[in-house]
Amino acid sequence: MRARWIAALLFAAALPAAAANAHLATLAERYYDGYYALFPVEATENTGDPRFEARLEIDIAPAHRQRQRAFYNATLRELDAIDTRALTPDEGTTRALLAYEARSRLALLRFPSHLLPLQQMDSLPSQLAEYASGNAAQPLQTLAQHEHFLQRLQGLPAWVDQAIVNMRQGLARGITQPRPIMERVLRQLEALAAAEANPFLQAAARLPDAGPESERLRARYARTVKEQIRPALLRLRAFVAESYLPRCRDTAGLSDLPDGAAWYRALVRARTTTDLSVADIHALGLREVARIQREIAAVQAEFGDIRSQSDFLAHVGERPELRPFKTEAEVLAAYAALNRDIETRLPRLFHHAPKARLEIRPVDPLRAATASDAYTPPAQDGSRPGVFNVVVLKAADYPTPGMASLLLHEGQPGHHYQMASQQELDLPRFRRFLWYGAYGEGWGLYAESLGGELGVYGDRAARLGRLTNELHRAVRLVLDTGLHAMGWTREQGLRYEREVEGYDEAEARRYVERYMAWPAQALAYKIGELRILALREKARTALGPRFDMRDFHAQVLDAGALPLSLLERRIDDWLKESRP
Repeated sequence: MRARWIAALLFAAALPAAAANAHLATLAERYYDGYYALFPVEATENTGDPRFEARLEIDIAPAHRQRQRAFYNATLRELDAIDTRALTPDEGTTRALLAYEARSRLALLRFPSHLLPLQQMDSLPSQLAEYASGNAAQPLQTLAQHEHFLQRLQGLPAWVDQAIVNMRQGLARGITQPRPIMERVLRQLEALAAAEANPFLQAAARLPDAGPESERLRARYARTVKEQIRPALLRLRAFVAESYLPRCRDTAGLSDLPDGAAWYRALVRARTTTDLSVADIHALGLREVARIQREIAAVQAEFGDIRSQSDFLAHVGERPELRPFKTEAEVLAAYAALNRDIETRLPRLFHHAPKARLEIRPVDPLRAATASDAYTPPAQDGSRPGVFNVVVLKAADYPTPGMASLLLHEGQPGHHYQMASQQELDLPRFRRFLWYGAYGEGWGLYAESLGGELGVYGDRAARLGRLTNELHRAVRLVLDTGLHAMGWTREQGLRYEREVEGYDEAEARRYVERYMAWPAQALAYKIGELRILALREKARTALGPRFDMRDFHAQVLDAGALPLSLLERRIDDWLKESRP
């Protein structure tokens, strides 16, 4: 009798726990579906989920922003109804992540980002043109996939018209992009609206040979571009050239806009996932720049170069032995050989590798002038591998020193190990595709630091490449905060870039204008890397001779992307469990 009574009590106690677990699991799935229903292009980019590849939401429309608010608030209300005491530690992380996602996105919706729909880095028209190339996230292998892409393209004119409405409102409220940003955009729009060799028609060349059905789709591409896409983009170009650009602001930073200082602080919190102040980040950047400059000076001495460090960095890449390439294909082949070598060394530092393979491809020519080297994660159904997209503007000028560190960052064990592995984890779907810049870009920069342990920085050129790449990320802390919070002009930013990194005018302009267009995005790299390094040292100190780099890396990667505060909590819990 007593045993049955105890069993009944245990069963009754288990009911709330089971209900809480089931409620959270259902909510996590609904969040995945609901979020990507709101942002289907992100679904294509992040997950490859075919359910969303035909859709295009006008997420810059006021009504859409209201739907976003309602979605995040509903998520928080449901989370409040879940008894956290009934959750396992991993379920507790899922709940914390859902809450963090909803709250941080609500915080950013306070600010009028929809009034700035265009910039040169990743605006929707350029993104869809890149998809049309067939070398990006939108799949274009089957007739059905081409049908989906055509449906998505047909939504672009409505987005363009909303963008014009928004920019008119921005002009009325004194919320505009800086003039140099829109000058870049104007050149992009001219290329996107071209009558000859229109980039959107690249998709038609990707059609499979399926007889009359392929010809029908090819004709639909031609009509869609001629009758819908080009007229919309010509309207947009005319508006930008005639009405918007002449009234754009001459200042560089977000703090020059109404409520811009608070807007920038909110972006800093979102991009770094920390409460670091802007002043602290700026000071950290200056310290890191000085430290790395001292290390570069030691390598410069190995080269026997007595010029200023700025001149040394500006011209060291001109040495013939450091510019051996004649064609883009040779650059890509060198990366492929380097990747094969790195792959054999990675088991020293990692228990396992992602199942998805890594490919190395050139970036789409349309975006090459403004793009950065980047990683595209694999599709969840295995139809697309992870891709390291390389920017090669002129092969003869492509220097070798930074290649190893760049591949470690964008490829493996950087973004490929982090993002491809995350998709393969046994986690709720929304967690398998989460992204936090401080975690992801921090991991990428941290992966560059592993080149020493992997033995790929064996010569002075590779060591220099690693240091100049790290310097570049430290400079970002100074420049981003300087431009957006401390009143720096674009010209001040250009001078700082040229003096510290030795860039020529064009390269300095490309990076400074990137930071102007993407406030706070560039802060994530160094903030994340330094936090991961600090956690590794904490673990090494706590575990002593029992510390194993492979175990530490598993702890960092095996729960998927986390805000840095949650990553720190995870490492602390692991260290407590590891005490003898």
